Amino acid sequence: MKILDFRVRLRVKEWLNAWLPPHGPIPPFQRYIKVFGLEDRLTEMPIEEQIREMREAGISRAVISGDDLETNWGHKTPNDFIAGVVQQYPDVFIGFAGVDPHKGMDAVRELEWAVKELGLKGLNVAPFLYRLRASHKKFYPLYAKCVELDIPVMLPTSMHFDPGSVMDFGHPKYLDEVAVDFPELKIVAIHAGWPWVREMIAVAWRHPNVYLEFSGIAPRYLDPELIRYLNTPILADKGLFGTNYPLYPFKRGVEEFKQLPLKEDVLEKVFYKNAARLLKIE
Repeated sequence: MKILDFRVRLRVKEWLNAWLPPHGPIPPFQRYIKVFGLEDRLTEMPIEEQIREMREAGISRAVISGDDLETNWGHKTPNDFIAGVVQQYPDVFIGFAGVDPHKGMDAVRELEWAVKELGLKGLNVAPFLYRLRASHKKFYPLYAKCVELDIPVMLPTSMHFDPGSVMDFGHPKYLDEVAVDFPELKIVAIHAGWPWVREMIAVAWRHPNVYLEFSGIAPRYLDPELIRYLNTPILADKGLFGTNYPLYPFKRGVEEFKQLPLKEDVLEKVFYKNAARLLKIE
């Protein structure tokens, strides 16, 4: 059974700079280290070794993404770095661009450059880190560009552990507004909306182009309502597997997900087929 991990952050300095001295951890990330026991997984590791861990878990492909948090937090994982990793391991990684909506048209231009010139396949933004709701108009030029470029956008849609940012920034009701205004936009709700699970299911049911990604919450803690709806046509074609590595190890994510009471054909879709269709890799 093929597996694609939709959310991976490699243990290399370009990502770890946001977590480790002298640059980090930036304030929004400080509690994550304790909550997820990250101390032993915030050290640099050769990419080849991380690929080996992926393979041992049965994961063949993974989405990696840039981050631009410069306006709020002074951190950036550059898009050309992401493109370089993808070029080095084209059969393993799919790259998403990260841009800062506070940068206005400069962010729109960078997104277009990252897709057209660097070959990245989507956009990664995090509303709570920008202190903006997903429906804030600063995001709208980026959404329009995603439609024009025919690429998906992924946004954390859930609670978070940033004590300086209200939990409401992750509410799925804001994605509902975005999907109404941009019906052609392909939206990936990272973390699948927990704890607003029923609202998230309703948003995905209402809008054909809204997908749910399950990283960040250990599979054994997924809400039973999500599992119930995944086993129906309502969500079967919309679920996407992810670990948010190194939040927890690849192997744990795969093994726990396989233990969920999902139909075999649904598991195949969530592990690979839905993502492959969305990313146009088959």
